[in-house]
Amino acid sequence: MASYHGPKAKPQRRFGELLVPRPKYSRILENRAYPPGEHGREKSFRSGRRSNYALQLEEKQKLAFIYNIRERQMRNYYKKAALMAGPTGVNLLSLLERRLDNIVYRSGLAATIWSSRQIVGHGHIMINGSRVNLPSYQVRPGDEIEVTDKMKKNAHIQEWIQQSAYFPPYITVDKDNFRVTLDRAPEEGEVQTPVDIQMVVEFYNRLT
Repeated sequence: MASYHGPKAKPQRRFGELLVPRPKYSRILENRAYPPGEHGREKSFRSGRRSNYALQLEEKQKLAFIYNIRERQMRNYYKKAALMAGPTGVNLLSLLERRLDNIVYRSGLAATIWSSRQIVGHGHIMINGSRVNLPSYQVRPGDEIEVTDKMKKNAHIQEWIQQSAYFPPYITVDKDNFRVTLDRAPEEGEVQTPVDIQMVVEFYNRLT
């Protein structure tokens, strides 16, 4: 599954759950509580029994959608996580959470992971005073992230960060200066994603 660029509500309807916490997607899922497509309404009544492989595949696809990454990238993250000390699932989530585009999104500097990727890619983000335009850049504990002076005047960014009420416990956000610090790597149970990460690990285990 490639990084997704189409309508964001469509895959969420296919998965049958809200993966991007925004009001407009929530309303769409409430009003169209069935998969997209010509026979979507029929499919919604055919839950059926699915294989363990199908369930694992779906969890992997959900994770890739949430972090907006391609299958090859996800596989590489899994391989790296498996070589690290500790539970592979925890390591995998830690690596994904510490992507630059995700930190920008989690801190409220962007409304979605897709807008975050665009902000980073266009060179509007600084790390420790240096411009970085690589969305997959691995942020390290102690790194300070902030938007460029020009983007601090952007009305959308000002609105997004001021409206943000929750931040993960492993980052510190200075709303007044549009600055974010990664204090430490995420620990087990701290990454809030509607994905069964163990099923993702099992999916890749069976391929190795």
